Amino acid sequence: MALEPFTGRRVIDLYAGSGAYGIEALSRGAVRADFVESDRAARAALDRNLETLGLTGRARVWPLALPRAIGRLRAELAQADLVLADPPYGGEEARSVLAALGHEGVLAEHARVVVEHHAKDELPERAGRLVCLRRRRYGETMVSTYETRAGSDPGET
Repeated sequence: MALEPFTGRRVIDLYAGSGAYGIEALSRGAVRADFVESDRAARAALDRNLETLGLTGRARVWPLALPRAIGRLRAELAQADLVLADPPYGGEEARSVLAALGHEGVLAEHARVVVEHHAKDELPERAGRLVCLRRRRYGETMVSTYETRAGSDPGET
């Protein structure tokens, strides 16, 4: 996943695993990162990584399953500048998360969502308020970047 400067941003790392993307964002100046991971072993590794790097004061780990956890994360998502998502390949979960994130009132205007997915997994150009800005292919991996836009049809996917 190609990452950009994060100075002053709030980041949410969905399907965090060991936390590599969110930790990279914190190392590049993000002020806060929320990590969402349902797997206990992955969360233990993530907690160790945050502790080892001295980042626990700027991070919170959420033991939640996605995409249904989006509702519980509304307050954090509303403050996020950037959401990083690396859902399991297969496309359906990525589409479900995009649809949930694209609902009115979930993300602030101009928040970005970056989704890593298999190149064969077709993601929509629009998901509610989310509009695809670009797609980049890296071998069998695709990275799709979305941005929330005012006035988009919240029901459109």
